Amino acid sequence: MSTSPDSDDLLGNGRTREHEPRSGHPPVSAAAARARVSEVLLRAGVGLDTPSVADALLVTSELVTNAIRHGGGVTAFRAVVAEDLLSLSIGDASPLVPAARTGTVERPGGFGWPLVQRLAERVECRTHSDGKTISTVLRLS
Repeated sequence: MSTSPDSDDLLGNGRTREHEPRSGHPPVSAAAARARVSEVLLRAGVGLDTPSVADALLVTSELVTNAIRHGGGVTAFRAVVAEDLLSLSIGDASPLVPAARTGTVERPGGFGWPLVQRLAERVECRTHSDGKTISTVLRLS
């Protein structure tokens, strides 16, 4: 999957309905990112009250929070629904790829990246000259 996925690439069948808000600026918080993804889902006719949507919003929160906390901020954001898949790509300014770690008393956490990998159907991290982009695909049904 590319860092700016085309819905045809996601489905491989040429039958797509792409839904994406037209905001050009990346969200500045996890709450703003969840709102943007919720808008995309609603435009696509996806209800927000399913476990798979809760998972998608959790993945959104984790990736955006990590981009803000560890990656120098969100530099790119894209959420697209095609059929029953959500493609989510988040860029940040750090070329360091995420790694699972065990939290400690002094440095709690370490659960987010394994959680993203477990909930998403596909996860890809690509580094580039000005940071990295993490792309995920989540099934909505």
